[in-house]
Amino acid sequence: MPVHSTRLAALRDQLARQQLDGFIVPLTDEHLSEYVGAYAQRLAWLTGFGGSAGTAVVLTDGAAIFTDGRYTLQVREQVSAADWTYVDVPQTPVAVWLAAHAPAGARIGYDAWLHPQIWVDDTAAALAATGAVLVAVDANPVDAIWADRPAPSPAPLTVQADAHAGVPSAAKRAAIADWLVARRADAVVLSALDSIAWLLNIRGGDVDHTPVALAYAILHADGATDLFVAPGKIDDAVRQHLGNAVRLHDRTAFAAALHDLAGKRVVADPAGSVAAIVQVLAAGGATVVAERDPVLLAKAIKNPVEIAGHRAASARDGAALTRFLHWAATTCPAGTETELSAAAKLLEFRQATGCLIDTSFATISATGAHGASPHYHVTPESDAPILSGQLYLIDSGGQYADGTTDVTRVLPIGPPTPEMRDRFTRVLKGHIAIATAVFPDGTCGGQIDALARAPLWQAGLDYGHGTGHGIGAYLSVHEGPQRIAKPDYPGGQALEPLRAGMMLSNEPGYYKAGEYGIRIENLLLVEPRTIPGGDPDRAMLGFETLTFAPIERDLIDPALLTPHEIAWLNAYHATVTQIIGTQLDGEVLQWLLEKCAPVG
Repeated sequence: MPVHSTRLAALRDQLARQQLDGFIVPLTDEHLSEYVGAYAQRLAWLTGFGGSAGTAVVLTDGAAIFTDGRYTLQVREQVSAADWTYVDVPQTPVAVWLAAHAPAGARIGYDAWLHPQIWVDDTAAALAATGAVLVAVDANPVDAIWADRPAPSPAPLTVQADAHAGVPSAAKRAAIADWLVARRADAVVLSALDSIAWLLNIRGGDVDHTPVALAYAILHADGATDLFVAPGKIDDAVRQHLGNAVRLHDRTAFAAALHDLAGKRVVADPAGSVAAIVQVLAAGGATVVAERDPVLLAKAIKNPVEIAGHRAASARDGAALTRFLHWAATTCPAGTETELSAAAKLLEFRQATGCLIDTSFATISATGAHGASPHYHVTPESDAPILSGQLYLIDSGGQYADGTTDVTRVLPIGPPTPEMRDRFTRVLKGHIAIATAVFPDGTCGGQIDALARAPLWQAGLDYGHGTGHGIGAYLSVHEGPQRIAKPDYPGGQALEPLRAGMMLSNEPGYYKAGEYGIRIENLLLVEPRTIPGGDPDRAMLGFETLTFAPIERDLIDPALLTPHEIAWLNAYHATVTQIIGTQLDGEVLQWLLEKCAPVG
């Protein structure tokens, strides 16, 4: 029997021992992180799915795996159709599927340390309508059968110096304390790892690609903070940095500390905190105040030091990417390189900067049909040669002490077809539409998402992912609360107003199943705009492009571009040569100048 079929059978046996008729397995950890440590990769261990977002539901007589449009192809390649039904979200949420498939009276288990309270409430209501019940387990049944489950990372904490953070931790804590006082709350529980890292100006190494440490924090209305983290992660430098106002506790003491908040008004994010936190607080006698994590918005609006740091990181990263693009353009047509070897080469160029700490996510190195899976992850088993006649897509980023980068480029290996040039140019038109958008302060990402899609819609085309996500300052490559996406994007992020200082990606795409994928991605900074002749009382916003690397001119059909779009492209490439050209020389510089020559 295949290994994942064996594991599924073992889980069903364990569910029977725990008197459960089903169990829900999300891809997250007890902090609701997007990227998780090896110890929390329950979904991958159980199913074989290697994507970064998904959920599994196991019933006595069936099982389903839920993924969104980014993973439609990948999940079918990695997860056995003999064992699992593929379900697309958000079209069919987990709760809706369970309500249709769970037998009356069924006990469906869930781990309260892996789901937000808002999800628990919605799912319990959906099951109640069918006579089934949602049951919080005392012990996760997947962990019970995962014999060689890795231990959490022991990586130490490090200090994010004020020279990169821009604002001292004490000032950040004071601002959140004032927020609590204004709401007559006594404390806020913080469980999001990047919120804790930003608030305390610390970083860690517990999660691949994201410089955070496994920890919890409770910040009180007087500014004092309790930090719960494994003691071995703290050295004298971190202890001195945190100071006396931050009390240190073992991470295992967190649940007990929640009971100590009895009688107090405690803020807990109903969407960003796991249900166990809300349940333990309520059971211990605290009054739970359902408010969004107050760090979320403060972290999203970058201060001048963070913005300057990102510009420096982006210029450095752009030069490394340009060296790679030159290498790929001159080497890959020979057919001797593969997706893995190309990704390794890009890593070499980034490491040569001497500043790279980590990649900001697992590089998407995808040629031909693999490019049609937006979040394809190359493995030794899937590694494909990069061959003439294909489009090669590279989506990658770096973690530097002064900033986090994320950029996507596409190269033709050999002459592109007219269809490839048409699709690429339409994606470029959408990219330019976002880059040049001007909008009133208070506009949300869901209101401008259609600008990126309109050139594709005109040809009867679209793409199945959001157009832009927030990005952290040497933190998470995907950061909320803002997003550019269709208004019904899950979680409501597309309805978050855009504010000056926020950073987002701009990454429209097009994917032809079985043939190729196209995506053009730069990062943007939201900034104030003055419109001559406009209403002086109406604040306007626009975007500054932060990412600089050539956009492949051989894939552009100038006849499809308007004069405005050509002017933007030529101005962008002129800035690329100005920022990146000073870091290059010789053959690479000459190649860059040719790629950035005016179009039209």
